[in-house]
Amino acid sequence: MRIEITLLGATLILALIQIMLAGQVRTMQYGTKWNTGARDAEMPPLNPLAGRLVRAQANLFETLPIFIGAVLAAAFANKLGELTAIGAALYFGGRVLYVPLYAAGIPIVRSIVWMVASVGLVLILWALMFG
Repeated sequence: MRIEITLLGATLILALIQIMLAGQVRTMQYGTKWNTGARDAEMPPLNPLAGRLVRAQANLFETLPIFIGAVLAAAFANKLGELTAIGAALYFGGRVLYVPLYAAGIPIVRSIVWMVASVGLVLILWALMFG
C-alpha cells in the first residue's frame, strides 16, 4: 500500500482519537448525566483544556476533507509520488504534533506546526494539479 493511503488511514485514526479525547475531557467537566442526556441545558464554558481539545478537533475537521479528497484524487489520477508522500507525511506529522501543543496552550510553535501541515496539503494538491 502506498504511504499516502497509510497516512490517510492514520489521520482518520487520529480524528477518532481527538473525538474521544475531547469528549472524555468534556464529560469529566460536565459529568456523565450531561453526556448521556439530551444536552439541552445551557452549560458553563469549558475549562481551558477541554476548550483547547474541542478547538483542536474542530481545526482538524476543517482541513481533513481536503486531505482526504486530495489523497484519493491523486491516487485515482495516478499522481502519487515523492511530492504527495512528503505532503502526506507533513500533514499527518503536523496534525499529530498540533494536538499536544494546542492542549498545552503553547502559542507560536503550534501555529508553525499548523503551517507545516498546511504546506503538506499544498504539496499534495500541487502534485494532483501539476504533477
